[in-house]
Amino acid sequence: MNTLYRNPPARAIAVASGKGGVGKSTTSIALGIALSQLGRRVVLFDADLGLANVDVLLGLKGKYDISDVLYAGVDLQDIMLEGPAGMRIIPGGSGLLKLANASDQERAGLVYALSTLADQTDNLIVDTPAGIGGNTLQFCAAAQEIVVVVCDDPASMTDAYALIKVLNQNHGRDRFRILVNMASSEEHGRMLFQRLVATTTRFLDVTVDLAGVIPYDREVLTWSRRQKSIMVGKPSAPVSMAFKKLAQVTDKWPRPMGAHGQLEFFLESLIQAQVTGRHASV
Repeated sequence: MNTLYRNPPARAIAVASGKGGVGKSTTSIALGIALSQLGRRVVLFDADLGLANVDVLLGLKGKYDISDVLYAGVDLQDIMLEGPAGMRIIPGGSGLLKLANASDQERAGLVYALSTLADQTDNLIVDTPAGIGGNTLQFCAAAQEIVVVVCDDPASMTDAYALIKVLNQNHGRDRFRILVNMASSEEHGRMLFQRLVATTTRFLDVTVDLAGVIPYDREVLTWSRRQKSIMVGKPSAPVSMAFKKLAQVTDKWPRPMGAHGQLEFFLESLIQAQVTGRHASV
């Protein structure tokens, strides 16, 4: 029988890219704001450890960052910053080589620490570093949804495929959502998506879905320089409306109702949901 959960488990969405410069961090911020505007509780974790910039992009200043949680025993709640639309920000450290080269154990500790937010959030957005480094792979593997951001750049497409391949072959992930950013048109974005699909489905056993197409707008960079998201600075712009549409789509993605057997954000609540579902079906 079907079971209705009054409080579905929180969902972790990893936003990743094969290469830098595709608008991954601005995408994470804009999606977080748009979901918050839908009334969802959102936490944005800047997981680009050592080169974090989400707080800078939003003009936020805090006393602590994630390095203080790892190495100084500061409580996670004490480092969170208030962002636009009520979104909460967990700032990563910047300029810290030790943090950029965090060990598997340290990253696992962060996954467990963030999992304590399960009853305080509906969506945890994890802004991962570009590329296929250890931080990116472990945080993507621990998320329930992986959004890969691409643009019309051959290196972006090639590196996105490489990221998907490593996550599939080394971490068992078989579903990815592609967000085409800075597209000249909807048709252009869908063409780029189909190009990536043709490659991934030819060589990998994965499911690749189109999350959305975000149009190019030079004002995104203009507002970033002002340390504001275009979602706040120009909420009626086509790019802002595209992110609002993306949030509506994201909000309808199935909620996780069980753990997938590996280190995962919100693991305890996912296991509880799994157990509850089994009991209810008896």
